[in-house]
Amino acid sequence: MELFEQVEILLVEDNANDAELTMRALKKGGLANRLMWVKNGEQALDFLFRRGEYANRDEASPRLVLLDLKMPGMDGIEVLKAIKANEATRRIPIVVMTSSQEEKDISQTYDLGVNSYVVKPVDFNSVTDIVRQAGYYWLAINRTP
Repeated sequence: MELFEQVEILLVEDNANDAELTMRALKKGGLANRLMWVKNGEQALDFLFRRGEYANRDEASPRLVLLDLKMPGMDGIEVLKAIKANEATRRIPIVVMTSSQEEKDISQTYDLGVNSYVVKPVDFNSVTDIVRQAGYYWLAINRTP
C-alpha cells in the first residue's frame, strides 16, 4: 500500500515474543515499513524526544505509538505521562497494548489521554487480528491534525 510507505510506528515492548508478533502483523497488513521497536520506557522517550542514541534521527514524530504498560524500569504509565505532557508529542495517537485487565490501569491511562486500550489476547491469531485492526484504524481511518 503506497499510502502507508512512510508511516512510522513506535513499538514500546519489553517482551521480544510480543514485539515480534506485533511487527509481523503490522508488516503483513502492509501498515508500516518504518517500524521502530524499543524495549523500555527510557528508550521510548529518548526516541520521541531525540535524545541519546536517537539525537540525530529524523525530526518527524511517529504516526502511532503502541505502548506496553508493564515494563521494568520506567513503565508505560510514566511514558504516557511524558508524551502527553509535551506540546510536541501530545497529539501522537497512543494505543496501550497490554495483558493487564486491571480497572485502575484502564482508568488511569484514559485519564492521562491514551487513545485506545487493548488487552492482548493469548491466542496467536487473535493477537495478529487485533494488531492489524488497531493499526488500520489509527493509520488509515483516523485523521490527526
